[in-house]
Amino acid sequence: MGIRLEKAWTELTEPAVAALPGQLGVYELADEAGNVLRIGYAGGRTLFGLRSELAERLAEGPGRATAFRVEVNQQYLTRWQELLMVHLADHGALPPEQPDPGVRLGRLSPG
Repeated sequence: MGIRLEKAWTELTEPAVAALPGQLGVYELADEAGNVLRIGYAGGRTLFGLRSELAERLAEGPGRATAFRVEVNQQYLTRWQELLMVHLADHGALPPEQPDPGVRLGRLSPG
């Protein structure tokens, strides 16, 4: 397993989100071209984990997002920061629809 989240994209629809597990983890939202728009997580305060976190994204309007992918991970905060740092290293900026992470990110030099 690499440092990047490389799972296949799933179409961002209500049935696909409803089928998600109620587990902790991280997710990425992307546009039709597969460009990551936002990286988020479902943490300990998320009532039904990834399922409710992505349902909330749908309810507020997905914006340009048409696809998602998830990774179940108990170390969701560390993994979320890692994914943000990888995106920053790869693209020179955070994803375009990323809210301010509110934390200082380190630097990664992924190969």
